[in-house]
Amino acid sequence: MTSNTKLFDGIVIFHQVVTAGSFTAAAQISNHSTSFISKEINKLEARLGVRLLNRTTRSISLTPEGKLYFEQCEQLIEDAESSLLDINQNNKEPRGTLKISCPISFGLDYLQPILSSYAKANPKVSLDIDFSDRHVDVVQDGYDLVIRATRELNESSLIYRKIYSCQSYTIASHEYIKTHGKPSSPEQLSQHQCICYSNLKNPSRWQYDKKDGSTVSVDVKQHILCNSSQMELAMVLDGHGICRLPSFCLDAALKSGQLAVLFPDYIETEINVYALYPSRKHLSAKVRSFIDALVNAFI
Repeated sequence: MTSNTKLFDGIVIFHQVVTAGSFTAAAQISNHSTSFISKEINKLEARLGVRLLNRTTRSISLTPEGKLYFEQCEQLIEDAESSLLDINQNNKEPRGTLKISCPISFGLDYLQPILSSYAKANPKVSLDIDFSDRHVDVVQDGYDLVIRATRELNESSLIYRKIYSCQSYTIASHEYIKTHGKPSSPEQLSQHQCICYSNLKNPSRWQYDKKDGSTVSVDVKQHILCNSSQMELAMVLDGHGICRLPSFCLDAALKSGQLAVLFPDYIETEINVYALYPSRKHLSAKVRSFIDALVNAFI
């Protein structure tokens, strides 16, 4: 079905002429000349193939066809003005559905209280929350905002705001170390069982920074490949291997003394957490207010 690009041409001016009662009054309201108004009405009548207005030197009146068309145009204009009002209200007051994606561990431990406070403060917003460690496509999957934890952000087409930073640690359980020994340097990881995160571009290549500024890259033995940081941690705690995880996944396990942190002489990799969204322009109130909530909570 092809669109008629001139379908709505002249409708607003026709409505103004009828409601104002004359071409002159309509010209004053619309800041156009009387001749412009007359030409627009003539073009509208020519396109429709009917006479809409009876004209005399002193007055105008609707023809039967014009009366029917005016009633239909009036409804179109009312609907358009109502839609515009709704959009303006949406831009001022958060409302509608806010669709968010967030890594599971960060979401449960850090984002949940923010979401709870946001929901109480914005009762007209419905939350659609996806706690998942998969790499979602913000635009293609229809998300308003995505939380992403990463060492390097490769999202050139999106707008992002850093909201949190933490360290990544290489960890093992005391049971694993007792059975397999404790590596003293990253290079020795090639001799150990490692648990790797499949959402990374190269899961089995681990990079470490030395305090002298040099870098070490190690191709580790991939004993378990997993797309869930929670599962990685569970397998580490059960003694299945060595893993690298952000500290936001490890707080409780580190405090309880269940894990040993390896390679303390190396600089721990910084993991940044970002809020990503499709565009800075025409940002809806629901997204803008949620970004504000994130910033207030973390920064």
